[in-house]
Amino acid sequence: MNTNELLNLSVAKLKRLAALKGQIERLQSRLEALAANSSSSPGRKAVRKRRKMSAAARRKISMAAKARWAKVKAKAAKSK
Repeated sequence: MNTNELLNLSVAKLKRLAALKGQIERLQSRLEALAANSSSSPGRKAVRKRRKMSAAARRKISMAAKARWAKVKAKAAKSK
């Protein structure tokens, strides 16, 4: 914003701009503090919680894989 635009603003808008600028500065300092804290311990990695798969789902996947391999092996045996 240039000075001419600032001169044409009302007092309420100028106060609002000043408050917003203060908020932005506070948020930036909090962000920098968070970034500094997270980089201070580079050895620790965030641990992702593993998803659990039901036994039925594992069995379904296993059966599908076996069916695919059986199909491949049958095709290979036919072509010999």
